[in-house]
Amino acid sequence: ISIFDPDYHNKVLCMLTRRHLRVKVMQCIYSLSLASGGSLEKQQEFLNSSIGQTYTLYRLLLALFRELYQAAANRSEKATSNYLKMGPGDKGNPTRLSQNKILQQIWQNPELTEALKKRKLKQWYLNEEYIKIVLSELLESDLYSAYAQTPESYEADREFLVQAFREIIAPNEKVYEFLEDEEITWVDDLPLINTHLLKQLRKVKPESPHNFFLPPLLKNQEDITFATELLNKTLLNGAELAAEIEGQTPNWDKDRIAEIDAILLKMAIAELLYFPSIPERVSINEYLEIAKEYSTPKSSIFINGVLDKLTKDYQTAGRLKKTGRGLL
Repeated sequence: ISIFDPDYHNKVLCMLTRRHLRVKVMQCIYSLSLASGGSLEKQQEFLNSSIGQTYTLYRLLLALFRELYQAAANRSEKATSNYLKMGPGDKGNPTRLSQNKILQQIWQNPELTEALKKRKLKQWYLNEEYIKIVLSELLESDLYSAYAQTPESYEADREFLVQAFREIIAPNEKVYEFLEDEEITWVDDLPLINTHLLKQLRKVKPESPHNFFLPPLLKNQEDITFATELLNKTLLNGAELAAEIEGQTPNWDKDRIAEIDAILLKMAIAELLYFPSIPERVSINEYLEIAKEYSTPKSSIFINGVLDKLTKDYQTAGRLKKTGRGLL
């Protein structure tokens, strides 16, 4: 299965940036450090699988919208006489949700339907209790009551769905727990995918093409090549990279440096030495940001100090050979 689409990657926003790929490489190396007998080949497979699973998560969230729409439509169809007597703004009335034009777009999208069918993503269908939980929270919310009383328009439908996703669907603990049980790597992917999906919802238009909701995961083949090479060079040169760190920290004790910090330092040094097209400041900034999110509060300061000193030493020794404009 291709994890990027060269036919239209310049037309839409790709999901994974180089920073996200660096995080996935870090996760692979960390996983290897915890496991015994792991091989480079297995880590390459894990990396490719993790990248591909990111898109699976995105599709699964779109499938959640589809199931919510169908559940609302079914409730409207089978409305009791009590429902029929309810006003449009009364809590529990699913009619306005079943008429949401963006949900209808997602439901009627043939490319999305085919993608979900091809990959057999039936998790919500097989676990409909989660759909019932989310649907009930939506219909009972003040947000929905206000929406049900607003004049019908595409803009109102879009704004409601954006707010509903931000305030009710994305933060739902039951959905989070379900996704975590399905695939452990999704825990780190979820904030990224939620943010991307939110951007898609804000930008969707009545005339948006079917592939609008199926953007490429990566920009091009260069990105996956970068991730694979970063993994390989970091692992294959692990001893040499560790020696580079030790040279800057004479009292370096592996047990006293956070495992994630050591991995990030090795990856950053690998980029400085083995990736001439990436400017040193880009590499350093990227790893500082990753450290802030994934390691200890003081990690970014420690990593910045080591990398800053190494960069100056490499420049003096002529070891830092950068060419081209560089990529994030």
